[in-house]
Amino acid sequence: MRNMVDQAERILRTDHLAAALQGDADEFSELTEPYRRELRVHCYRILGSLMEAEDMVQETFLRAWKRLATYHGRSTFRAWLYKIATNACLDWLDRVRSRRYLPADISPASDPETDLVPPSPEVRWLEPCPDKWLIDQAAANPEAHYSTTESISLAFLTALQTLPPRQRAVLILCDVLEWSAQETADLLGLTVSSVSSALHRARITLAKSYQGRKTKRTTFQKTDELKRKLLNGYVHAWQAADVDELVALLKQDATFSMPPSPAWYLGRAAIRQFTRATVFANDGIFPGKARGRWKLYPVQANRQPAAAIYVRGVTDEYRPAGIHVLTIEGSHLSQIIGFMDPALPIHFGLPAVIEG
Repeated sequence: MRNMVDQAERILRTDHLAAALQGDADEFSELTEPYRRELRVHCYRILGSLMEAEDMVQETFLRAWKRLATYHGRSTFRAWLYKIATNACLDWLDRVRSRRYLPADISPASDPETDLVPPSPEVRWLEPCPDKWLIDQAAANPEAHYSTTESISLAFLTALQTLPPRQRAVLILCDVLEWSAQETADLLGLTVSSVSSALHRARITLAKSYQGRKTKRTTFQKTDELKRKLLNGYVHAWQAADVDELVALLKQDATFSMPPSPAWYLGRAAIRQFTRATVFANDGIFPGKARGRWKLYPVQANRQPAAAIYVRGVTDEYRPAGIHVLTIEGSHLSQIIGFMDPALPIHFGLPAVIEG
């Protein structure tokens, strides 16, 4: 499969590289745009943030444009862009705190009788990724360490965040993208033995926080019918402000979190109490009108069922509030992560305002 990709790339390079080297920005765009989606996903895996991933792809193309004369064809153009993108991400992580979290990573389960814990500016949160970024790889090697679906799941990305940045990059390149140790060493400017050592340490660390085989079996191999049923039920429960309907969808030990608040809730009883007192409660703006406060639109995020959530304002317009990502185990929801960032639905291609 890689040979076919490399051959197609050589044709593309032949058509556009010479003109780009003469300063033709349009030809450079033709040369680089086919790689945008996969580079965004690569940067997202390393960084855990779709917004930072967008920025790093732009940085990658800027660096590539400035350094185009240094590309001599010793590697594929794709590999050259991956080298630039990976190093741009690592440079970024050298300047900022390198790990992103979900609420359950940093605190015990919250008491639903206490006030919601406010966001902490000291914590950087993992973000969801729209499926439209992803490229289907039906012909991927079935013996690969991680399937395409598994390697973009929130569970896998959360575990990746436990790795130091360079170990994270090595594991993604070798075990997700299936680059050889030599290719990875060339990309990162390391020796093959250094790559092998980093990969070994990364696998040991990852195994402590991520049970891939179990997750793949219980979370990903779900019928479309079951996913649709649970997602539609979730959407209806929120729009109807129906606590009982929501709770009926949950496993007994389900979890519910809403980053950037570090609070999270464990079990049906706690989730029932929290949602009844907060998101489904009368808020004083529309007394008696909890029903209809929320409007949800089914989407797909990280190869998982998800919903973009909008909240009604004083003018009866609905404004974006975030993206909820659902994890399924058995026939129920085991995890709800409500990423409450108004910018997220826009990145999923949804409007900024919806009329009531």
